[in-house]
Amino acid sequence: MEVILLERVSRLGQMGDTVKVKDGFARNFLLPKGKALRANEANKKKFEGQRAQLEARNLERKSEAQAVSDKLDGKSFVIVRSAGETGLLYGSVSTRDIADLLTAEGFSVARNQVELNHPIKTIGLTNVAISLHPEVEVTITLNIARSTDEAERQAQGEELTTAEAIYGDDINDNARPENFFDPNAEFEGEEA
Repeated sequence: MEVILLERVSRLGQMGDTVKVKDGFARNFLLPKGKALRANEANKKKFEGQRAQLEARNLERKSEAQAVSDKLDGKSFVIVRSAGETGLLYGSVSTRDIADLLTAEGFSVARNQVELNHPIKTIGLTNVAISLHPEVEVTITLNIARSTDEAERQAQGEELTTAEAIYGDDINDNARPENFFDPNAEFEGEEA
């Protein structure tokens, strides 16, 4: 099906482009969301009549997104979650969690604007892209840790995915075999 794009759609085209897309994509996404019109003569005339209004609305949305982007760019946010000794989270951090965090911090971000290919399942620093507008994208840093103290240590560059990092360097010293067994001791039943 051929459609006329009413706004920029990533990996598809710019406003006003006539593109050929699969029928399901057009019927289920582009047309209901108001991102496109079917490409026929009546709709082409309708688009040309509304082009100035659509461009003005797009420019207004882009400037609003750019203002939010300037405030948000390069910021770091801390997420405290429970995790095992190896750094694997007992759950995961999803797009909804990130959107809720940003909303709580005063930024209006919907979960479909968070570009996350897969949920985050380990502690550490992670860069996440936020698409505020089809033409405005910003990157934030998420500091996922077990506590705020660990978050501060991670922010300074410390790696916290090992038991030594959590419990200190002496954890392996206490677990050495010589602390449990005397190598010079004779075993019962051993013949001399």
